[in-house]
Amino acid sequence: MPLTDISKVRVIAPNFKRRLSGVTSTIIQLLPVQNRQGQQVASLGLGLPATLPFIRFRDLVHLWSAPEGAPVRIWHARRNIEMLPAIILRDVLRMKIRIVFTSASQRKHTGWTKWLISKMDAVIATSAKTSAYLDVPSTVVLHGIDTQRFSPAKDKAAAKRACGLPETAKIVGCFGRVRHQKGTDLFVDSMIRLLPDQPNWIAIIAGRATAKHVAFENELKARVAQVGLVDRILFVGEHTNINDWYRALDLFIAPQRWEGFGLTPLEAMASAVPVVATDVGAFSELVVTGENETGEIIARDDLDAMVMSASAFIDNEPRRLAAAEHALAHAGQNFSIEGEAQALGNLYNRTCGH
Repeated sequence: MPLTDISKVRVIAPNFKRRLSGVTSTIIQLLPVQNRQGQQVASLGLGLPATLPFIRFRDLVHLWSAPEGAPVRIWHARRNIEMLPAIILRDVLRMKIRIVFTSASQRKHTGWTKWLISKMDAVIATSAKTSAYLDVPSTVVLHGIDTQRFSPAKDKAAAKRACGLPETAKIVGCFGRVRHQKGTDLFVDSMIRLLPDQPNWIAIIAGRATAKHVAFENELKARVAQVGLVDRILFVGEHTNINDWYRALDLFIAPQRWEGFGLTPLEAMASAVPVVATDVGAFSELVVTGENETGEIIARDDLDAMVMSASAFIDNEPRRLAAAEHALAHAGQNFSIEGEAQALGNLYNRTCGH
């Protein structure tokens, strides 16, 4: 990992949990883009890849001894355990930092978290839903994705063939961890109801079940076998080239019962795939319904609604193709990771009074 001279660092991105999480993934994806834009960001902490620029904890002493007129740094926290040290650095040790916090939570905060957030110089919410749970003013910055990585197939048949799927079949997919929270069972049950009347369609579930959820996955596989659809509802496992699997799709379903934000609809839309998504996380702020639709939003945990919406796209190819075209344009214009990084840079400037 490239060690960075702290005198050249404008933004510190702490990561104080070793276990890979959505927060860690956000830092990994954003930091290189921010630096390409000249934002001078360095990571601090654990569990990050060796390719990211970083500073050491002992380098923070240079912020304490910064000379008069030295620039103010941004400390961008994304967890409680990253807010508290920053408050100590700023308010007790009098270091020249401004603290920015990103909140992704869609639930009532504890009194402790509310106190920490009240001490921030600026607060970011990852969606309007998230903002509604905050007691302080916030700026909504929706996540973006790499629209170069997630992009449409030049040849849909070839994309299906590359994933070992029949190139003449239509494919509907559900991607992500296999577990109850993610609604994988709802997707499977909806396909059990739909596919017998749709001989040209195949369903795929891409993602893995952790040890705690293997029994759940096995029960779903048994359910599929019981109705004789093992060759048409496929559990394909976890793949590092998930972007290639998106390109093979004709329809994507995000059946989650709960989600903090949820990038899969964006990844699908950037791949020119229309989306049926439940009304959780930020999905309703990502998917366009009605005119220039990119898909449909349905109630969470509503199997009948999922069947109805999926069927409406499966049965109507012109509608599906038009939604795919709108989805590609919508994702590219509004949800690139470069746009997210630029929005953060603008907020940093405002927080420092630039």
